[in-house]
Amino acid sequence: MKKLIYIFCMACVIVGCARMGQPDGGWFDDDPPVVIGSHPADQSTNVSDKKISIYFNEYIKLEDATNKVIVSPPQLEMPEIKAAGKRIVVELQDTLKENTTYTIDFSDAISDNNEGNPLGNYTYSFSTGDQIDTMEVSGYVLDASNLEPVKGILVGLYDDLADSAFKTKPMLRVSRTDSRGYFVVKGVAPGTYRAYALKDADGNFSFNQKSEMIGFNHETYVPSSKPDIRIDTIWRDTLHIDAFRQTPYTHFLPDDITLLAFTQIQTDRFLLKTERKEAEKFSMYFTYGHPELPVIKGLNFDADSAFVIETQERQDTIHYWLRDTTLINQDTLRMEVSYMMTDTLGNLVNQTDTIEALAKVPYAKRQRDLAKEIDKWKKEQDRRKKREEDYDSIYPAKPLQPNFKLSQQMDPDNKIEIEMPTPLQRIDTASIHLYSMIDSAWYEAPFTFRPIPYRLRFYEIQAEWRPDTEYSLEIDSAAFEDIYGHVSESYKQGLKVKSLDEYSTLTMKITGASDSLPLRVRLLNKSDAVVKEVLAKDGVARFDHVNPDKYYLSAFVDANDNGIWDTGDYDEDRQAESVYYYPREIECKEQWDVTQQWNLTAVPRYKQKPQAITKQKVDGAKKLKNRNAERALQLGIDYNKDKTVKVEKE
Repeated sequence: MKKLIYIFCMACVIVGCARMGQPDGGWFDDDPPVVIGSHPADQSTNVSDKKISIYFNEYIKLEDATNKVIVSPPQLEMPEIKAAGKRIVVELQDTLKENTTYTIDFSDAISDNNEGNPLGNYTYSFSTGDQIDTMEVSGYVLDASNLEPVKGILVGLYDDLADSAFKTKPMLRVSRTDSRGYFVVKGVAPGTYRAYALKDADGNFSFNQKSEMIGFNHETYVPSSKPDIRIDTIWRDTLHIDAFRQTPYTHFLPDDITLLAFTQIQTDRFLLKTERKEAEKFSMYFTYGHPELPVIKGLNFDADSAFVIETQERQDTIHYWLRDTTLINQDTLRMEVSYMMTDTLGNLVNQTDTIEALAKVPYAKRQRDLAKEIDKWKKEQDRRKKREEDYDSIYPAKPLQPNFKLSQQMDPDNKIEIEMPTPLQRIDTASIHLYSMIDSAWYEAPFTFRPIPYRLRFYEIQAEWRPDTEYSLEIDSAAFEDIYGHVSESYKQGLKVKSLDEYSTLTMKITGASDSLPLRVRLLNKSDAVVKEVLAKDGVARFDHVNPDKYYLSAFVDANDNGIWDTGDYDEDRQAESVYYYPREIECKEQWDVTQQWNLTAVPRYKQKPQAITKQKVDGAKKLKNRNAERALQLGIDYNKDKTVKVEKE
């Protein structure tokens, strides 16, 4: 009897070790929803019903339909799109056009309700005529100024090839770009088209506001297709490739349309706002500048010689510094302002407004704050008196405090910039000294002190900075005095110009550019910010005194030779100035002379900007979670889609 019991127990252990099974808790649902039907049926012809129902095999949800779902031709009245249980209902509000193919592109907006498994890119289509159009065109939209992908901008086709169509007609077929700037326009009929990009502000699918970002060119596109094969990677899990599969598909062309989008300069002139954040000044902000500054007539003060005016080259922002402390202490300044403004016909006309500039902090509060400062200062003086230290019984005048923008480690091609907090009325340049150390002795070094154009409160010191040399900038007290009588304190700062051995030199030999137009080349850091800029000469751009680091390069064709990148203008048929990026990172090390070849047009524009400095990052593609395979991997068991598990014998 004992022998029989022993044999039975051993049999149970063996069966238990070798049985087929699955992890506790069962398998996850990792299947996406499946379309099981629609009304009207997908790709139906001669459709007249404006209500479309699409049915699924499980409960679904629809994410951000307003931005992700695109109906083409574009609908001037927004269609109603909603998920209801196991179906999606789309109700078109516009009248259906005759003999037209309609596409409803859901992108990745559809997923199952419970696990969020995405359906993937899904498009439904139908035709109001007896045939359906199936061609597609695709490409990219980039910001013309920096080749950043433009996400969410409309891209539309016109079969009317006239320039005026973009401003007078809605787009014929539309799509919207994803985070890569990539778009696909579907349901295109055979023909010849032009493509446009539009950041549509008013929802009319045409360009009629100068503030709308646009992209255009004069190329025409003829849709076509060809059979092709792509290589798909089949993943067993996130770590292991199961197989590579060749998949036949229809390759639609063109697939590389590139539109460089820009926003035109807003030349219409309006007064945006007037504000007085600081008691000492008030500011006027215009949408666009004008050579003639506003004329101000004081209504509760005398405006004659009352201001020091600060503006910049464009003169769209104007700061009025009040000279008189009486006006500074006045909480409200009422004035009559006459300025040039654009009327409804687009003409500049004289406009006169009555404006009140109210101090953000009232005079009474400023006095209370000052009293608190004085009280705090007196208490400190009393403490010093008890310690029998020297003290001053008179509350000191607040000194002028310039902001000196310099580093103790100086590059040979740098300048020292000084920003004043308020406009100056006096500068004593004889009180500014620059010394250099030569053979352990200090000597006067020549320099130039000058105001920076179009920057009222900014000055710079230029000198011939010698490598591996120490300098001392010394400024006597009262060298600067502002319009309120505040004077600066003494200032001293030592600095050293680094040795040439600490730098690298970078030379770019550039081809693919027009010899007749200036090309400005920019050295960029990891944040896509400009570190240095040079003008290419005879196809060569050379950067000296480059600090060791990793860099990137961009260039723009300065067509009007004004030193800055300029945007385009549709009415003038002018593209924005062309921008290019060197597609690779460049490493510079101490004492290295780096030379690279750069053909500006060898790489398509949409592939030029390195991902490392592209700020518009690609959204993560929605994928099946495949948690069952992950779970099986963690348990050390094999998994396949029919939910069977093979367990090795112990």
